Amino acid sequence: MDSAVTQIAERHWHALGDDRVVGRGEVSRRPDGRRFLSIDAWHDTVFDQLAGAMLANLPRPLYTVVDEDDLDLLSRWERTGFGPRRREWEYVVPTDPRITGLDSVLPPPGVTTLAAGEAEEGPLRELDRVIRDEVEATFGWQNMPAEVPARPDGALVLDPARYAVAVQSGAYVGLVRVVPLPRQPRIGLIAVRADRRRRGIARALLAQVLGSAHRRGIATASADVNQSNEAAINLFEGVGARRTSSNLELVLR
Repeated sequence: MDSAVTQIAERHWHALGDDRVVGRGEVSRRPDGRRFLSIDAWHDTVFDQLAGAMLANLPRPLYTVVDEDDLDLLSRWERTGFGPRRREWEYVVPTDPRITGLDSVLPPPGVTTLAAGEAEEGPLRELDRVIRDEVEATFGWQNMPAEVPARPDGALVLDPARYAVAVQSGAYVGLVRVVPLPRQPRIGLIAVRADRRRRGIARALLAQVLGSAHRRGIATASADVNQSNEAAINLFEGVGARRTSSNLELVLR
């Protein structure tokens, strides 16, 4: 199918055929500055035309995310020059402590946990900064799950209602970020300060979050984990999490 591609807004493109929209393209900018593309088109030729028009007008590198089982879409992006950058596993995590084995898990001595909504924004923001710096110096923050939104001034929005926190000696030392979706909350990040790891803090935080969901009648949560993050994989699989699918992040440099 032959079509005419038009950029209708700063971030949107339409492909028109026979006076109707036969494909759409969009670019979104993540808080870390990276640009992610998405294209919705039934026909390969329309996809290629949209991709060509978008790539001609956007600075590189560019990124996109594809369900690894969607071989057709993966092939389309690879045809335009995109290649794999990282893989992220998707897990379904039970909340019932009889299944997770977290019913008897307590925080380490001297550590307490604050449920979502109980943390103070100032100390939470400081912990977030420390963890980001530590991850950036080792694993690389771009390899972590999708970031939280940013305000117009560029500062990240840290909503205490979405974080459970571990506290030791008055300082915040670990956190879990949870998107409170009604049917299945999503665990977007679990992290502990480097000098407080391997003490059971992450496991205690997970017990707090999953236990709270279970008490509200929610049977499962979801989680996204980078395939190279062995500590997170072991943590989730250790509580009975089941791997359901994987997403590939692709890049065009």
